[in-house]
Amino acid sequence: MKKNLVLLGMMGVGKSTLGKIVAKKLDLKFVDIDLNIEKKCSMKVKEIFENKGENFFRIEEQKQTLRYLKKKNKIIALGGGAFINNKIRTAVLKNSLSFWLDLNIRNINKRVKWNKKRPLLDEKNSEKIIKRLYYKRKNIYKLANYKINCDGLSKNAIIEKIIYFYEKHKAQYKN
Repeated sequence: MKKNLVLLGMMGVGKSTLGKIVAKKLDLKFVDIDLNIEKKCSMKVKEIFENKGENFFRIEEQKQTLRYLKKKNKIIALGGGAFINNKIRTAVLKNSLSFWLDLNIRNINKRVKWNKKRPLLDEKNSEKIIKRLYYKRKNIYKLANYKINCDGLSKNAIIEKIIYFYEKHKAQYKN
């Protein structure tokens, strides 16, 4: 059985929210990489980007993610850009069961346009930035073990799909 269950995708798709619920249902520990970086740096992600730069953040993201991927039985929510990192992506694909939570650009924009915590967005051009990031990242996100199109699905329906594929995968590796 692969060690961890990893949720990836664009900002605002629900990785953290869904990850907490899935972890509780499967009785596993939940890890939010962005939240861990915020705790370690005593700053929000946006402040880290502003004060220390995106490069500093990406280095921390890689360290934290690779450290947690070495552990077992965790639900890990990656930041939107983490899977783009080749070292992170290789480690996820080798040792984890990964889920791309996909949402159309319009729905992502609705969820994040009011949120001032997103370091890569500015209020005036958020939809344009989201569109650019989405098209830049989607071919890499496609490498995940599973893709769940979250458009029109309830939280519970998405959670059920994640758990279904996780349990199916677990059963395959038991034999």
